[in-house]
Amino acid sequence: MMDHTEAPPQDAVEMTVTLTVNGESRPLSLKPNVVLLDALRDRLGLTGTKKGCDHGQCGACTVQIDGKAVNSCLRLAAMCEGQRITTVEGLARDGQLHPVQQAFLERDAYQCGFCTPGQMMSAAALLEDERIGDSDAEVREAMSGNICRCGAYKNILAAIQDARPHSRPADSGGDGR
Repeated sequence: MMDHTEAPPQDAVEMTVTLTVNGESRPLSLKPNVVLLDALRDRLGLTGTKKGCDHGQCGACTVQIDGKAVNSCLRLAAMCEGQRITTVEGLARDGQLHPVQQAFLERDAYQCGFCTPGQMMSAAALLEDERIGDSDAEVREAMSGNICRCGAYKNILAAIQDARPHSRPADSGGDGR
């Protein structure tokens, strides 16, 4: 005899995931297919991370996971359990802007501002990556995954180079900043 017990549809099943975002542990009940971008924006209210292309091609959704720049639209939230996630809201510390944020402000490295959070997150990560040199060409290459439709690239590059001597060494603490 056939068993007519059916499993619930995949979209009805949720799982508990605990994300560490900007140094704070945040338990969430999510469907397994929820991407990190949607969990951050829709469930945690961290709207600094922008939804751009949803295909990992524009960089607007860039966050840092364990200090590395990652397109949050391509990463399932459940995959991030146990990792340190930093969003643009978590760059500033103790009321002080991160050197990249300060340099973007001083260099007017934004126009419409839509790509700015992703640009800042990538810039902060590249300044901590010893594999990336400090020439303009190497910085441009490292930032090539972040698109600015307004064309503020010259000022973005200048801001990154200005922030270089002021960037903080990687923090071994649990908040990823």
